[in-house]
Amino acid sequence: MLKLIFALIAVAVAVPAGGLLAGVDRRLTARLQSRQGPPLLQPFYDVLKLFGKAPCVTNPWLIFSSYVCLMASAIALLMFFMQGDMLLLFFVMTVGAVFKVAGALSADSPYSNVGAQREVLQMLAYEPLVILTFVGMSAATGSFMISDIYALDVPLLPHLPFLFIALGYALTIKLAKSPFDIASCHHGHQEIVRGVLTDYSGPQLALLEISHWLDVILLLGLCSLFWHTSITGMVVLLVLTYALEIVVDNVCARMTWGWMLKHAFGITLGLAIFNILWLYVR
Repeated sequence: MLKLIFALIAVAVAVPAGGLLAGVDRRLTARLQSRQGPPLLQPFYDVLKLFGKAPCVTNPWLIFSSYVCLMASAIALLMFFMQGDMLLLFFVMTVGAVFKVAGALSADSPYSNVGAQREVLQMLAYEPLVILTFVGMSAATGSFMISDIYALDVPLLPHLPFLFIALGYALTIKLAKSPFDIASCHHGHQEIVRGVLTDYSGPQLALLEISHWLDVILLLGLCSLFWHTSITGMVVLLVLTYALEIVVDNVCARMTWGWMLKHAFGITLGLAIFNILWLYVR
């Protein structure tokens, strides 16, 4: 019961933490581009403004999809803080992503449909990497339970370095950062036409934005499992990881979906499989 209460409090704290992290991301990105940048609290202002707008969607399915997407993100994060099963957590994550795509496909806009198709391609690229990361963690601990990872007295990173690289690749795709922002992004070239998010507006778009904040916290939480034995080491690892994501986002040009899939299946997937095989033969 105490673990459930702690997990619920952690999920509630994750919402403002994710929003603040989004503000830091936007501010650092602006500085890297020699701009002043928005206030750190700008993501909260944007979400509150969206909630203040009247609902305006083309069909009820978009409303339903936005709520399911938010619920899936919250439940997946709750399962993480309760140190539950990683496979079940993965399936819950996938449900949210599928419903966001389903909502976009239900609209008549060609931009929304193209964005949804690209989102499916992104899922095809990053989901095998995430599931292989969980398989590697299971091979190192003998279980798919997150609680068993925390029970280890040695960090996972020295044993799973290539899987950490694969998870970082998946993190870049999942966060919709360059060069993999092919389905939706916040950059100027997509401020009007935002791909999979084109037909979401007002409160529904705000729900998806909060869902994205929760996904960011969840993915960083998964990265933290690679150095769970030390709070200091965990914080350093997360700061370096997210800082690298911001740098990659600003120095890489936008790539095509074919380039993304080629590197996901040709290079990163190979590194992940090699690391898993290395665990069994060493």
